[in-house]
Amino acid sequence: MKIALLGYGKMGQTIERIAIERGHEIVLKKDEFNTYEGLSNADVAIDFSIPAVAVDNISSCFYANVPVVSGTTGWLDHYDEMVSLCTTKEGAFLSSSNFSLGVNIFFELNEYLAKMMSKFDSYRVDMEEIHHTQKLDAPSGTAISLAKGIIENSSYSTWTLDKPKENEIHIEALRIENVPGTHTVTYKSAVDEIEIKHTAHNRDGFALGAVIAAEWIVGKQGVFAMKDVLDLK
Repeated sequence: MKIALLGYGKMGQTIERIAIERGHEIVLKKDEFNTYEGLSNADVAIDFSIPAVAVDNISSCFYANVPVVSGTTGWLDHYDEMVSLCTTKEGAFLSSSNFSLGVNIFFELNEYLAKMMSKFDSYRVDMEEIHHTQKLDAPSGTAISLAKGIIENSSYSTWTLDKPKENEIHIEALRIENVPGTHTVTYKSAVDEIEIKHTAHNRDGFALGAVIAAEWIVGKQGVFAMKDVLDLK
């Protein structure tokens, strides 16, 4: 499989290593200094760039008729626009806040627990996410996905980084050197607390999931999620 890497930072380089280990070829390494030349030769593109260029990267794939998997966060105000363009161009698109296989299992566990805890109003939920200091957005896309999973299965209506109101989930976003990603969801009452936590030890889990998603999406048409790739529906 021929892969275009859109974004060639630490994640892009990790994806490159894992893709080559799995027998794939990298035909484009797009960073701020080069163009999209070679994109049309790719079987699939993987976008791990920055919020400012993600929309250009993704739309360029649709115009080049190349399926695209995007792990960039912080640009989702334009998500519906990209879905519409994908549909118009009859393309294939998969965007995820986190491609880690473990995190996607964690998403499912989080939703199941939220549904269960919604019956017990003596507990209040809050979240904490920790990432490396180079991460540009806060809270993380993964934390936002976790919060949405709780909101869809409880009486909470939104999340906040500030002091929360009654119907808000508080997210504490911390930036610490050399932390790939840690997410904790805690339900607290006056007498005890229940906590679920996912800790990434390195970038390999994210990169492997992105490559698996890229392998899966080739030959398909439509808009997908990691639930589709992992058959978690």
